Amino acid sequence: MGEAEGTRPVRVLIVDDHPVVRDGLRGMFAGTEGIEVVGDAGDGAEAVARSRALDPDVVLMDLRMPGVDGVSAIRALAENGVAARVVVLTTYDTDSDVLPAIEAGATGYLLKDAPRDELLRAVRAAAAGEAVLSPPVATRLMGQVRRPAGAGVSDRELEILRAVARGETNGQIARALFISEATVKTHLVHLYAKLGVNDRAAAVAEGFERGLLVPGAGA
Repeated sequence: MGEAEGTRPVRVLIVDDHPVVRDGLRGMFAGTEGIEVVGDAGDGAEAVARSRALDPDVVLMDLRMPGVDGVSAIRALAENGVAARVVVLTTYDTDSDVLPAIEAGATGYLLKDAPRDELLRAVRAAAAGEAVLSPPVATRLMGQVRRPAGAGVSDRELEILRAVARGETNGQIARALFISEATVKTHLVHLYAKLGVNDRAAAVAEGFERGLLVPGAGA
């Protein structure tokens, strides 16, 4: 089924300690069909409070903020039962920033110099539950010290993990492998358990770190 016309737009909360950045991001989304900025916040504590009040679908989260930082805010959102997907949007792509954010529950990680089209795609993908990793961030993850795969990941699970890393949806994976979406979801649940993760972005990150995913291995 295609996306129906007239469905609720993707609701976005912008979190950054610099007002000029928040205003710039609002401007990037202005007039974009299917995406609505419902509010903004200047630090992590405000981000959690506003997320609970505004019920956004996607939170664009800066990492380095005074007071409650981005990673702490991401953890707090999960602890407070906020269902919003978090996409980190930062100027930093260092190892010390990427993994803690993803491990805390971020669905994606983009750099602030990402083109507008990439940002819009990332918000829509995150709202659909898909992993969003900009190429520089993926490169960082591939450069991590790799642990042995050794987690009993099956060939089918690895096939699905590679498809997830390419940004494919459950429906696309199901059609390509001639299985049902329910079966794809079951494989993902088992894969998450074996990798010790809770979502698609973390599974991709762990796949790169363990060497299950390698550069250039794709469709």
